Amino acid sequence: MRAINLNGFGGPEVMEWSDAPDPVPGHGEVLIDVAAAGVNRADLLQRRGLYAPPPGTTAVPGLECSGVIAAVGEGVRDWSAGDRVCALLSGGGYAEKVVVPAGQVLPVPDGLDLAAAAALPEVAATVWSNLVLTAGLHSGQLLLIHGGGSGIGTHAIQVADRLGARVAVTAGSAAKLARCAELGASVLINYREHDFVDLIRAEHGLGGPGADIILDNMGAAYLGRNVAALALDGQVLVIGMQGGVNAELNLGELMAKRGTVRATKLRDRPATGRGSKADIIAEVRAHVWPLLETGAVVPVVHAEVPVAEAARAHELLDEHDTFGKVILRIGNDGSSRPGR
Repeated sequence: MRAINLNGFGGPEVMEWSDAPDPVPGHGEVLIDVAAAGVNRADLLQRRGLYAPPPGTTAVPGLECSGVIAAVGEGVRDWSAGDRVCALLSGGGYAEKVVVPAGQVLPVPDGLDLAAAAALPEVAATVWSNLVLTAGLHSGQLLLIHGGGSGIGTHAIQVADRLGARVAVTAGSAAKLARCAELGASVLINYREHDFVDLIRAEHGLGGPGADIILDNMGAAYLGRNVAALALDGQVLVIGMQGGVNAELNLGELMAKRGTVRATKLRDRPATGRGSKADIIAEVRAHVWPLLETGAVVPVVHAEVPVAEAARAHELLDEHDTFGKVILRIGNDGSSRPGR
């Protein structure tokens, strides 16, 4: 097969569309002919040498994909060759073929384009596992999402709104905030013009002034301000480190809020067992997939880029006007394959 291989670490130019060994499904795994792969910030970190794949995982980037099952390994009973699926991966999505544990596979939602389904597994698993399984998000709470225009943000807005929460977002332009409002956000904060702490403290969550839950992709840079923005019994969920890894935490302020700071990571979770990817995917299929099939939640895709132009796809994630997900088209849905 062909795949995106890394010729060292560095800028987008280190990615090469070249030959790679064909994967073979083992016990409990399925082999997918990949149609498309979602592009995530973790892929950019891996390309730069800052986020190594878990032990035993392919070095080919890509944490989610969609496609058609080509073969199933021994012990797989819920999937068959020919099934249209999308999947949560530990790596390997930027390729013509990938193997994945059967418990991390999802059917393509009814009525959804196969390529667009590649935008779903990573965001759906991240949002549901953090907001619902970890923080217990429920109706009436005030949720603040940093990076409302990101892939995670655009999905989280919709899910939280459909669960009855009030949604606040930060974004860097009026245009992005307007699109966040269309998805269901009601408190819109331009972080280039306003201090989100002041504006969130003017709102009321169920715990009083401030946010009940904050979904944070910035890490260190926002830690102290996130705590200041919490309502009583509020929770900060750190899912990214775009603003660094080291910060001071005022424990007195956190204690006064009876607050919680939690940091989570999806990629290194076990395939099965307590808190596993299989458990999260089962929850997503039960609760998020019905919303997708009725159109209550939709994938937000900014651009689809041929895999041979993966460098351009990575550049798009850092461009200011990108809103939602960037998808790599691999081509195994019947279209011509790039790089042939």
